[in-house]
Amino acid sequence: MDFTKQNNWIFAKDGGGEIIAEVTFPKVREGLVAINHTFVDDSLRNKGVAGELMEACYEQLKSDGRKAVLICPYAIKWYRENPEKNDIVETL
Repeated sequence: MDFTKQNNWIFAKDGGGEIIAEVTFPKVREGLVAINHTFVDDSLRNKGVAGELMEACYEQLKSDGRKAVLICPYAIKWYRENPEKNDIVETL
């Protein structure tokens, strides 16, 4: 899936311009964001799209040298299942 990547938001839109998948990670402080929301449209559920969003988010944060606190339940689950990615996870 092709995602649009912005500083604190990664998303995909359908042909009509509607958001069909997204992860948001607003800034908490310099170098730290909070992964607070993941959304995948019903039409894309169980197709690995949420995992692709998490991977894209991880790659973006890693390349920017930022860390993340996990608030979103899906993000918490994904990072538990992918412990090799926990190098960007910060606990408060």
